[in-house]
Amino acid sequence: MQISSPCVVSLSWRLEDAQGQLIDELAEPLEFFYGGDDLFAKVEEALAGQEAGFETSVALEPEHAFGEYDSNLVCFESKTLFPDGVEPGMQFEGLPEGAATEDMPMAVYTVTEVYPEHVVLDGNHPLAGVGLRMHLKVLDVREATAEETEAGSLGEAVFRIGGAPDGETLH
Repeated sequence: MQISSPCVVSLSWRLEDAQGQLIDELAEPLEFFYGGDDLFAKVEEALAGQEAGFETSVALEPEHAFGEYDSNLVCFESKTLFPDGVEPGMQFEGLPEGAATEDMPMAVYTVTEVYPEHVVLDGNHPLAGVGLRMHLKVLDVREATAEETEAGSLGEAVFRIGGAPDGETLH
């Protein structure tokens, strides 16, 4: 079966930064909805019309992956707003209740630094501003079910950063 929208593709990959440093490796195949929200547009473009066994490498500039880094998404909040033991790498959905920073978008904020009186939060995706190279292999292609087509996604976050805690995924 050729890859066309909508379908489900089973992929493995190796994700590197522009300098060739490994960021993530998906050795065991994982399924993605093609024609929805699961894959970057440039990846879908490279896979269009291909079949199982196809391999390629795709260069992704930040605007085609996780976006440019936006320093306006970094803020400082009082350490008293966070649970005891707050540490770099922890993530929070939105800013904590009582946050002094106003007009920040709803996002997943990552704690980047902890000081005695305040915590630095970053609402950028951890790979924002990073050029990527994705080496892909298509292992299988199948028709999407009606439920998958309606959802437009298989709904799994799958990117991991090298050195991140086990099981931590990027959205």
